[in-house]
Amino acid sequence: MDKAVSNESEPMAVEQTNSQAASGKTDSHHGASSIAPVKPKFEPLTAYESSGGQAEFRKVSVPPHRYTPLKKIWMEIYTPIYEQMKIDIRMNIKARRVELKTRPDTPEIGNLQKSADFVHAFMLGFDVPDAIALLRLDDLYVESFEIKDVKTLRGEHLSRAIGRLTGKGGKTKFAIENSTRTRIVIADTRIHMLGSFLNIKVARDALCSLILGSPAGK
Repeated sequence: MDKAVSNESEPMAVEQTNSQAASGKTDSHHGASSIAPVKPKFEPLTAYESSGGQAEFRKVSVPPHRYTPLKKIWMEIYTPIYEQMKIDIRMNIKARRVELKTRPDTPEIGNLQKSADFVHAFMLGFDVPDAIALLRLDDLYVESFEIKDVKTLRGEHLSRAIGRLTGKGGKTKFAIENSTRTRIVIADTRIHMLGSFLNIKVARDALCSLILGSPAGK
């Protein structure tokens, strides 16, 4: 009688073992399928690759009154553009312009435009130590406007307006620059401002008030 019971229980044990093994295989199969595949990692394209392997160019004209100053400080402009921004730069004496070109090792395509903005800022009259900030910071740009865009002035009225903008010994201009963290160049009747968007807006409002006749400090 005992033997009969034991014999009947053996098939049940085998069935349980087989079912556990089958369930183990199934669980391991589900576990393997639940692992997400590794995402491929692609290196960002260089400026040379993003342009299809072709060099990109920028050309900046040199005004007659900035040609001599450019020759004097050429290396101060050439060095940061060539060594830091990895942009080729040359002076086309015949065409009187500075030519810029990307290289295979140029890290970012935006370096070309930054370099062109830097050279252009110098041509407008900004000093190199001020203009070079365009290479290092992304939120800076140059804005220009004419005095006549604010108010039509001629003769002595125009001269007095320019005098109000600069102040005695340039004090008014320096005060606006320091308070707004901008740099300002007054070239005859044209005004150029270098700074961030918000700071340029504050400086422009102050300059426009002076053009319209407000005394300095009001």
